[in-house]
Amino acid sequence: MSERILNITNGDCAVAALTRAGQPGDWLPWRDILHEGPVPAGLDLTALSVLRARFISERGWAPLEPVQADFEARDARLAKGGEYDRIRLWFEHDLYDQLQLLQILDWLADHPPSTPVTLLSLDDYLGTASPELIERYVAAEQPVSDAQRQLAQTAWAAFRADTPEPWAGLLEQDTQALPFLEGAVRRLLEEYPQPHTGLSRTAYHALSLIGQGEESFSTLFSEVQNTEERRFMGDLGFRWLLHSLCAGVEPLLETDSALPAWQIDPTQRFSLSVKGRAVLAGQASAGDLMVRDRWIGGVHLRPDRFWEWDAALGRLQASSLQPASV
Repeated sequence: MSERILNITNGDCAVAALTRAGQPGDWLPWRDILHEGPVPAGLDLTALSVLRARFISERGWAPLEPVQADFEARDARLAKGGEYDRIRLWFEHDLYDQLQLLQILDWLADHPPSTPVTLLSLDDYLGTASPELIERYVAAEQPVSDAQRQLAQTAWAAFRADTPEPWAGLLEQDTQALPFLEGAVRRLLEEYPQPHTGLSRTAYHALSLIGQGEESFSTLFSEVQNTEERRFMGDLGFRWLLHSLCAGVEPLLETDSALPAWQIDPTQRFSLSVKGRAVLAGQASAGDLMVRDRWIGGVHLRPDRFWEWDAALGRLQASSLQPASV
């Protein structure tokens, strides 16, 4: 009788690639965009999945009932992982995957299955991996160690903390047990506002490209992806970011389209506003656009309470926007 394997990976593209490559077993795509929206502490997997489904629905990325049902079925299959002969975790090196891996390892540490759990740490993208490359990954498959479980629990708790200091503190710890974690920690910190512009790394790159003459959504998304050491942001997340930069009393961007934030038109064009040009020139800050009711993991950014990340100095700084004088 052949071995029964539960394969857990990031999403449907990875499942399709692994299936085409002839990898055996059943498939469980995780499908959550954990670097977007609230992931607060104090909720078990069931309650957190309800919150995450609501967030995804409110963004317009999927209807509530189907995504909630999908998460319920996903969590139930994870809970029954011990019925398999082996649980195999396939996760890539980027922020999107690393956060999913932390969540799953944390849950498995608290609910240890009676079956072996193995990890394939991938330094490339499964969606474009050849069958030969996938076989090389399989040859390097290793059992999940106690050190990996413990580190994942520490990092997952840090991600869900209500201040970013525990997450940044991971940079001072030995994270070699999960070799791609350090890069994920740094990349998430770069999505906090920068000290001088108030922009995240992604927002800064987008404005810079527009300032250089790039205007269409498709070109902007492609070029921003090219600046990433490990691509993690999808087109829906990038579209939402551009939409938010077009909003407010003093938007940084202007656009030729009134499309809702969840709808993508590759030809939609963007240009810098007067405020956007000033921010890009270092003469103004983005103000509250990057901290208006925004969540990064368990951290709720608000104009009266947010943090800035200075990538050059590797330092967090608490900040707030002073109310305008009357």
